[in-house]
Amino acid sequence: MAAQCVMKIELSISCSNLMDRDIGSKSDPLCVLLMSSSEKHWFEVDRTERINNCLNPKFNKKFLIDYYFEVVQKLKFGVYDIDNQTIDLGDDDFLGEFEITLGQIVSSKTMTKPLVLKNGKPAGKGTITIIADEVKDNRVLNFEVAARKLDNKDLFGKSDPYLEFHKQIPNGSWQMVHRTEVIKNNLNPVWRPFKIPLRSLCDGDLEKTIKVECYDYDNDGSHDLIGYFETRVSQLKDASPTSPVEFDCINPKKKQKKKNYRNSGVVSVKQCQVSVEYTFLDYIMGGCQMNFIVGIDFTASNGDPRSPTSLHYISPNGVNEYLAAIWSVGVVIQDYDADKMFPAFGFGAQVPPTWQVSHEFPINFNPSNPQCAGIQGIVDAYRASLPQVRLYGPTNFSPIINHVAKFASAATQQQTASQYFVLLIITDGEITDLDETRNAIVNAAKLPMSIIIVGVGGADFSAMEFLDGDNGCLRSVTGEMAVRDIVQFVPFRKFQGAAKEALAQCVLAEVPQQVVTYFSMYKLRPPKDPATK
Repeated sequence: MAAQCVMKIELSISCSNLMDRDIGSKSDPLCVLLMSSSEKHWFEVDRTERINNCLNPKFNKKFLIDYYFEVVQKLKFGVYDIDNQTIDLGDDDFLGEFEITLGQIVSSKTMTKPLVLKNGKPAGKGTITIIADEVKDNRVLNFEVAARKLDNKDLFGKSDPYLEFHKQIPNGSWQMVHRTEVIKNNLNPVWRPFKIPLRSLCDGDLEKTIKVECYDYDNDGSHDLIGYFETRVSQLKDASPTSPVEFDCINPKKKQKKKNYRNSGVVSVKQCQVSVEYTFLDYIMGGCQMNFIVGIDFTASNGDPRSPTSLHYISPNGVNEYLAAIWSVGVVIQDYDADKMFPAFGFGAQVPPTWQVSHEFPINFNPSNPQCAGIQGIVDAYRASLPQVRLYGPTNFSPIINHVAKFASAATQQQTASQYFVLLIITDGEITDLDETRNAIVNAAKLPMSIIIVGVGGADFSAMEFLDGDNGCLRSVTGEMAVRDIVQFVPFRKFQGAAKEALAQCVLAEVPQQVVTYFSMYKLRPPKDPATK
């Protein structure tokens, strides 16, 4: 499983038209941020400063939160009139509160909502405004570097040079931040283009001194220093292939020994271009819409839905593994979809009125509008469809993948990072059309699209593991390799007895990086570019 996508989000808070609880002056408001660890338990994360005598406060203190895409993070903002110096809010006047998820905040970026009292009634005309910003410096330096006439450090053959880039830390020592590849047996190397985050190399300060060292690689680890130079990013950023910025590579020991010593070679910086590398939140906050589509397996191997042994059997408490998967994944994704309308399809069933087998039928039986209103709408349509279809087969994935790929392909015409599609397929069995599915995934990898497969029941899911190309080797039947990994497979049985959020955290962990990889690959900017705000 991939590491969770953690980013720092800064929330700026202001309020308007707060209730006046004080006699002879105005309320002295303070905002408290709380998070939920369970359905009923809230704990305090932080609080702003108190602003005296103000019904329209703009708080200077920001809330800093770790953001996880794959977790529903429930937040509550409570506003209080503080009339004393105690930290206990129990005896202070309550001016209203507002509950929301962090996902909804980052997808809106700025929102203004009414405050409510504990009983749910409006807190007068009071409102709260929340502005979200990602805390980051997402500038990167794109380098192209070569060298010529480097000293030969080897008795047999030529030096095997590589470069190390270092930044100076507060105690005066040097910390390595990047190492190039080694170029074997070459005194005039040209290294592959590489990137270094600006914050890593110089803490975002273009005038900060950096050091570049050139070494001759030795297998035993006793790499020989060829030479080094010091510079600043401000000196490098105007470099170009036609006008490179060049440095004498100096070896202090040789310089001390030789009177006429000039250098141990010349390092030539042919490019050091500052560019912005967008993050997942840049795309979401910049207006990219996440589109959530569900595909449900209605093949006969699931068993008769009326039988308690069937995977489609809905127990007296109203759930089965299909419903659990829809809820746990959908409840996270829905925060990023503006209209909360989700297409939902079934596959592998005979469908009325013709009773032909279909592998992409809308579970609401409305081909012109397969969308369901919210996650509850998907659940309702699924429940209603079960008695109306005949479970059949085979288990074909490619039709529904290709169906969603058409929508994703249409979205590419907009030339901005405006739409991304996440297809959730829930299935109980082995894929029948594995070759066609491989081809469909390789094609979909070129589109703004990710595929999540949740396997329910106890079947052999080895084919699903094969499609989850974490090792980057998924190929079509003709040998074409997928340009990126877009499939995440998880067997539901791994999460039986686990916290209900665990499945979503696992299957959604890779989505943010998949989004960034796609849009970066095609150099697509967010519709509202945060770099120009």
